[in-house]
Amino acid sequence: MSTLVRWDPFKIQWNPSKERDELESRLATILGQRASTGNGGKEALTVAEWSPLVDIVEDEKEYLIKAELPEMRKEDVRLTVEDEVLTISGERKFEKEEQGRKHHRIERAYGSFVRSFSLPEDADGSKVTADYKDGVLHVHLSKSEKAKPKSIEIKVS
Repeated sequence: MSTLVRWDPFKIQWNPSKERDELESRLATILGQRASTGNGGKEALTVAEWSPLVDIVEDEKEYLIKAELPEMRKEDVRLTVEDEVLTISGERKFEKEEQGRKHHRIERAYGSFVRSFSLPEDADGSKVTADYKDGVLHVHLSKSEKAKPKSIEIKVS
């Protein structure tokens, strides 16, 4: 039984293997990984581009951004606020192979990263503080006084 294939006048030749590889590559790009195709199904030892994972929490006083930056020094991380955008950037350097030691698998990502966040309307960009402990960057973004809700007493006459 033959398979029905949609004809594309702009495609010169249909190659299912090539199309599968292109699809895997596109999916890997969307998911932030690099595809490991053409190697017989074995895992590739590639270094993926990365950006640190973050949690953003809000309470009545501030916003708290927690960014995972394992094994990074605080000197390798930059934090800026400009035009109502908070940016965390830096670089995690790849460990060099030492004499007598060979890497068999590298799954952690290395290289430069940038994460940017638009500040909420009630945030005060001039009052940003940060601390770094146990591989987690904590960015404290205070809320502005004018944005805090005020209770107004209603008088009955």
